[in-house]
Parts: sequence; C-alpha cells; structure tokens
Amino acid sequence: MHFRRSYWSFAVLSVILASISATAQTKPTPGADWDTFRPENEEFSILMPKDTSTEVTKVPYHKFELSLRLYLPTPSAGPVLGVASVSGIKANVGSELERFNSYADAFKTIFAPKVRKDAVAKMILIASKPFHGYTGRVYKLTIGDLTGTVNAYVTRKRFYAIAILNPKKDEALEDKFLSSFVIPDKPVEQVANADVMQEPNGATANNTSQTPRNGRRPPETEGGANNNTAQGENGRDDRVDQPSSNTDPNSPQVANGQNGQKPPRAPISGGMLNGKAIYLPLPEAPAGQPNGVVMVQILIDEQGTVIDAKAVSGPAGLHAAAVNAARLARFMPTVLAGEPVKVSGTLAYSFARSN
Repeated sequence: MHFRRSYWSFAVLSVILASISATAQTKPTPGADWDTFRPENEEFSILMPKDTSTEVTKVPYHKFELSLRLYLPTPSAGPVLGVASVSGIKANVGSELERFNSYADAFKTIFAPKVRKDAVAKMILIASKPFHGYTGRVYKLTIGDLTGTVNAYVTRKRFYAIAILNPKKDEALEDKFLSSFVIPDKPVEQVANADVMQEPNGATANNTSQTPRNGRRPPETEGGANNNTAQGENGRDDRVDQPSSNTDPNSPQVANGQNGQKPPRAPISGGMLNGKAIYLPLPEAPAGQPNGVVMVQILIDEQGTVIDAKAVSGPAGLHAAAVNAARLARFMPTVLAGEPVKVSGTLAYSFARSN
C-alpha cells in the first residue's frame, strides 16, 4: 500500500514537472523574432520585431503640418513598441526648448490613439539625456493600462521618439529595445553653433493632468511633453509653439526708435511669483544638504517661459536644485496695454526633509 501511494505521488510530480518544462519551452524569448530595422529615408537603426509596419502621413498640429513616419509592430497582447520620426517644425521657430516641447506634445497626441482607443496619455519628464551630440530627454509614458518609457531626441531636421509600453515591467526588454537605437553623431559645425537648451540635467517633472476636453493643447510645461492643462482666468491656452515674428513689438529693435520702431519694453516687476505660476515643479533636495529656503530671481518672457533664473539667497548647497526647478516653471503671458511683456520676480523654494 505504501508503495502504491509513493508511485502515484511520483507520477503526479512527473506530470507537473513536464507541464512546467513545456511552458518554459513555449514561452517566447524577448527579442527572438527581432532584427535590425533600417527604414528607407531614415538615418537611424533599431532592433524591432520582424513584422514592423510603416505608416507615413501628414498630421496637423496648431499652425504646422507635421510629416510623420510611425513604425509599429503588429498589435499583440505583449508589450507595445514604436518609433516615431517627425518633422515640420523648423529649427528657427522659437527656442530649441520650445521646439522640443512642441514635438514631444505632438508625439503624445498622435501616439496615444494608435495604442489605446480613447485613452488619455500622460507623459512625464524624467531626465535629460544628450545623445550623439543631440538634445535628448527621457519620459515616463502612460496610456490606459500600459506604462513605459520614451526616449526622445531632436536633430536639425527631425524629432525621434522611441517608446516601449507594457502592462508589466520588463526592464531587460526595455533596455534592449531603447539602447539599440542608433543615429549618426551630430556634425561638428552643428555642435559649435548649436543653441543651448536651458534645462537642468536630471530634472523631474511631476505634472500628470490630462488633456482638456476642448481639444486645445496647453503649454509644454514639463520641460517636455505637456500634461498641464492649467489656464488663466481668461481661458486662453499658453502655447509655446507659435512661430516667432520680427513684428513682435517687444522684439529687439533699434534703441533710438528710428524707422518708427519701438524700443524694447523693460520687464515689469511681478514680485513674489509662486502663486502666479500655472506650473511649478518641486525641486529635488540634494542629499546631505541642510534644510532652508532659497529665493530665486527669475525673468519670464512674453510667452510665460522662464528665460533666466538666479539664486539670490538661502543655503548655497540648495541653489542649483532651486534654479533647476525654477527654469521649468511656466506662467500665463502678461499683457500690458495690449502688448505682451516680460516679467521679473522671485520664486521661493522651501527645502525640508521628514524624519
């Protein structure tokens, strides 16, 4: 009797082990059906599933018409992978920061319905990541039940967004996919003449508000893709992707007013500006630094973007973190006598750690 029980126990155990072995053998290996993907008319290469398809289209975005090339594998129950190649916002339109922000916001708007119908995308800036001499950023992207990472880069001609989303975290697959993206190094002459994008390295944005129902895109206040839908009392969107114009009454003109042109208006004083910000990210407290309050003097341009920031008081070890956060703050444009004006003022940042 004892032998019979042992026999049946051994048989059941053998069946279970065989089932586990079969499952392990049939589970797909990440990247097993992938290959190096080099699309025509593109400079990049990347590891992608072999069933990747290409969508080429024109997409309206505010006053621009963007040329989109979207590379997506056949939809499946697994992770969502995608590469977007976008052009249409000229390098001389606004600052490099504004151009990057507009592209990132456009990508989020375009990519979300390709992944989950009617889902609202949330894209949060994680860090800056220069790549082959070009400006780059890392974002956390959430669309419906999917969460993942987007690496974004902008060149003189195109914007690239490399996205991977998954219901479950798979760091090995994410690293393999994102790290396989390759573009040529930035030409030396472009590096020498490149515009400096004013943003802190490793800055983190925490804004996750959703797209407004009226469909109008608000400013890219994360220093990247825009998730901030805060508006001023007049309900106007503070958009940063408008092309610059030489007829702007506040643009630099002849100082003595020759040819009927107005001299630039001096910034007006706004005093303490914490309560006037439509987006005010919190700074990251550096390890080992004391608590304290840092006052940062800022200058805001006519579009509500912080164009200069300087710490004027507080513990020296906290100055850099406060300045980095201040540069990401955004404000509604200030209008005086019907004309947008620059504003100077102060932001206060309190650093305190819980025990």
